[in-house]
Amino acid sequence: MKYLGILAVSATALIAVTGCSSGATDTAAPAATMTTAQPAPATSPAMADGPFGAACSAVPADGEGSFTGMADDPVATAASNNPVLSTLVTAVKKAGLVDTLNSAKDVTVFAPTNDAFAAIPKATLDKVLADKEMLTKILTYHVVAGKLAPADLASADLKTLQGGTLSVKGSGESYTVNEAGVVCGNVPTANATVYIIDKVLMPK
Repeated sequence: MKYLGILAVSATALIAVTGCSSGATDTAAPAATMTTAQPAPATSPAMADGPFGAACSAVPADGEGSFTGMADDPVATAASNNPVLSTLVTAVKKAGLVDTLNSAKDVTVFAPTNDAFAAIPKATLDKVLADKEMLTKILTYHVVAGKLAPADLASADLKTLQGGTLSVKGSGESYTVNEAGVVCGNVPTANATVYIIDKVLMPK
């Protein structure tokens, strides 16, 4: 009888342990499933915290024209060291805006690429470059107050130094400025943030 009692107690304990193990397995599986199957929260595309865009690969990897080099210089000087923006720099010099841009405090510049200027018929471009007043209006139409991060650009109407308004749309790493696309954005300089664009913007 004594052995039967011990056997009965052992069997009961075994059943209890088996039941606990089974319960733990049953409850653990759904918990694991809930953890792995939980969808990511629906949010806007992540905002870039550094330069972004396909044309950024054309910016030199090092030297004064690189992103690191540009960050140390005021915006007109920074642009002059970047081969992607050489035509813009020529225009800025002809308009006499180098000192104005370099001394500006916290601005954002939408900078057309060389290809953007090349898309303008040569006769028209030559005429604009020879007309300082018209050139100044066009170039200051590309500049707005404040160092604007990508998050500041989403569906924004921005007042330019020229007095007109730019319509910016987009999110994440995809933006348009009026009819132009941002091809390399969020480029820092000492006194400005630069967004390189694929068209020259014309004030209305």
